[in-house]
Amino acid sequence: MEDLETYQTPLASRYASKEMAYLFSAANRHHTWRKLWLNLAIAEKELGLPIPDEAVKQMESNLYLDRKQFEIAAEEEKKRRHDVMAHVHAFGVVAPAAAGIIHLGATSCYVTDNADLIFLREALTFLISKISIVISRFADFARQYKDMPTLGFTHYQPAQLTTVGKRATLWIQELLWDLRNLKRARDDLGFRGAKGTTGTQASFLALFDGDHEKVETLDRRVTELCGFQYAYPVTSQTYSRKIDVDVLAPLASFGATAHKIATDIRLLANLKELEEPFESTQIGSSAMAYKRNPMRSERICSLARHLMTLHQNAVMTSSVQWFERTLDDSANRRITLPEAFLTADVVLKTLQNVSEGLVVYPKVIERHILQELPFMATENIIMAIVKKGGDRQVAHEKIRVLSHQAGYQVKQLGLENDLIERVKADPYFDPIKEDLATLLDPKSFVGRAPEQVEKFIEEWVKPSLDNDESRGGIEGGAKAELNV
Repeated sequence: MEDLETYQTPLASRYASKEMAYLFSAANRHHTWRKLWLNLAIAEKELGLPIPDEAVKQMESNLYLDRKQFEIAAEEEKKRRHDVMAHVHAFGVVAPAAAGIIHLGATSCYVTDNADLIFLREALTFLISKISIVISRFADFARQYKDMPTLGFTHYQPAQLTTVGKRATLWIQELLWDLRNLKRARDDLGFRGAKGTTGTQASFLALFDGDHEKVETLDRRVTELCGFQYAYPVTSQTYSRKIDVDVLAPLASFGATAHKIATDIRLLANLKELEEPFESTQIGSSAMAYKRNPMRSERICSLARHLMTLHQNAVMTSSVQWFERTLDDSANRRITLPEAFLTADVVLKTLQNVSEGLVVYPKVIERHILQELPFMATENIIMAIVKKGGDRQVAHEKIRVLSHQAGYQVKQLGLENDLIERVKADPYFDPIKEDLATLLDPKSFVGRAPEQVEKFIEEWVKPSLDNDESRGGIEGGAKAELNV
């Protein structure tokens, strides 16, 4: 564990969490390789291979690498041009009693691929905890603003009213699907196990003198020691790269969700109805001092687009794996897999920060409603006249003419919508003028939005987060602070 940061992958940027950065660091990768070699030795010893107790003891005592061991491995790799064998050598230096049995019967993918599966499982677990926090934060926001009317938008044009909280439930629902997908991917992961060079287990069969049962037991035991429920029944030299496709798919899908949420927030910021957090000393523009740019949401969109593209990379890599394996996947995956999780981690951290500091401007929202509500209320006005004995067709024509006149005021002259004043000035509408305040109450236009918010949170959000894993993340989740 010495000088941990020295050995972190360059992909572990300062924006990612320490847990995710360490998971994909060189320090953790090669520590995991050593645990895999130890588990292989333990299982082989249990099944009768002559592995000394001292060999196992020395391996157990040297699972973490220090700077010197990394230097030994680097020097060896320069000579051998093989990273796995370089680390076999480095492990043998500090565990000399085990030097002759480290990696016994295994191929390189025993450590590289099994380690990757371990990293994928742990990384998905990190994301599950973090997305649970984000869902919880947005649920609090939705409940707080469940009753606040706001303009709905279809085609980004003013439409029937909704509420600020109801709109947030649309974001939460997609996040719940992402939570489900991440769990499915994580819980479906298997282990490569001990399969040999082309997946036939021939080397292990030779070690155990043709005892097929022992070979199968070895595979099961190594899988068990590494904490997996099952091993893939058949593999080539590698585990199928289709597994990477299945794992990155929910990350890409989450990227789409995050992009949609952040885009909605950016559009609402333009309308001045809602803003992301903005520090008192923050500068929005180097030239325009008044600006409050939605830079967090823009960052989310930027990274989310990148996250979505990485899935396609996994699909293409899976499609070109020839027969039992090729090596053109290796360098690609060493970039793509860590990058996908580090990116998702940063997006979630930023999204959490945004969700914890959203600012709503009720007066702006109310003004926008009042600009559009008169047009939306025309049907209510017509029905009210009919109830008082009026003719629907006559009322419709009256409202149509007045609406066009008010529209001219708004669109051609840039003035306020004066439709209601025109209705009040027309004697035809005298029977309902005392009812106009009620007919124009924004809350009467939001339908069941408040009730939908409550029911959604109680019947969908709470049950999805009502488990030890999600609760642990939410209860232990500190407020997300961004350095920049």
